[in-house]
Amino acid sequence: MLRRIASRCARGLGAGGGAHPSARLCHPGRSSSSLSSDAPRNQPPSSEFVARSVGVCSMMRLPVQTSPEGLDAAFVGVPLDIGTSNRPGARFGPRRIREESVLLRTANPSTGALPFQSLMVADLGDVNVNLYNLQDSCRLIREAYQKIVAAGCIPLTLGGDHTITYPILQVMAKKHGPVGLLHVDAHMDTADKALGEKLYHGTPFRRCVDEGLLDCKRVVQVGIRGSAMTLDPYRYSRSQGFRVVPAEDCWMKSLVPLMGEVRQQMGGKPIYISFDIDGLDPAYAPGTGTPEIAGLTPSQALEIIRGCQGLNVVGCDLVEVSPPYDPFGNTALLAANLLFEMLCALPKVTVV
Repeated sequence: MLRRIASRCARGLGAGGGAHPSARLCHPGRSSSSLSSDAPRNQPPSSEFVARSVGVCSMMRLPVQTSPEGLDAAFVGVPLDIGTSNRPGARFGPRRIREESVLLRTANPSTGALPFQSLMVADLGDVNVNLYNLQDSCRLIREAYQKIVAAGCIPLTLGGDHTITYPILQVMAKKHGPVGLLHVDAHMDTADKALGEKLYHGTPFRRCVDEGLLDCKRVVQVGIRGSAMTLDPYRYSRSQGFRVVPAEDCWMKSLVPLMGEVRQQMGGKPIYISFDIDGLDPAYAPGTGTPEIAGLTPSQALEIIRGCQGLNVVGCDLVEVSPPYDPFGNTALLAANLLFEMLCALPKVTVV
């Protein structure tokens, strides 16, 4: 059945006359090293020829494969939420984001990016986490991402709660050394422990500092806000050399100038993007575990991600989407679009 769908899509695109010659599905296991510049790459099927409700639920309806070999980038789900401190449900985030991603298309007219003509991309499915053991889940995530990174594939992660960024950054630092970090969030996520536990979604970046995973002079945290336990909740981050941009500093303005400064700060060294959906105002993204009022807008989120174009981005994640608190799918739809924007900002993506 899937072969018939792919074949029909390829024939339809060819009959359309105006489609790019690479706009069809090709064998997902094909090595990118064997592809010439004009060889076909994986493309999401066009809704002009394949109904959006047809096919396996994958990110942007891309081919699903079990191996990262031959891929330049891949979407990966980490359906974990046992690190949450209050409202659960982020384990269902990857599936819901994939469902909403059916509305996405292949080109980005705003930035001129053509990711699917530049990169071989697929959906690698989900990491098989252990929902009864957070430490073991981190081990499983590390093992999965070691294979992805070893294959030269850039992961774009669908979370899951923010705990997952810690084992991912363990893998990133093992390959690249301490990495820069662009962290969009309502919260610092630099607590030391809660209820006696040193690992949950409020501590990932504290653990990363403890292990030397971050290039602290190249860490920027944007959108921080809300009530706190002290009057100086930024003290730890700033003492480590992080740049903290509170949400109040972003109100009623474009973030293009900020991102110009961030690009200079990051330079050409590896950078990881970690985007907690609660960085956005809950008016736009209510489906999350720890919402905070007066957050960023979707247009500011686009300015942040698009501002990373040209940087040496080695991985990205979008976390904390909780479908039980997202009855109409708006939060998941926003998350799917932001992940597409991250794909468009990756190195080697053609921009016209």
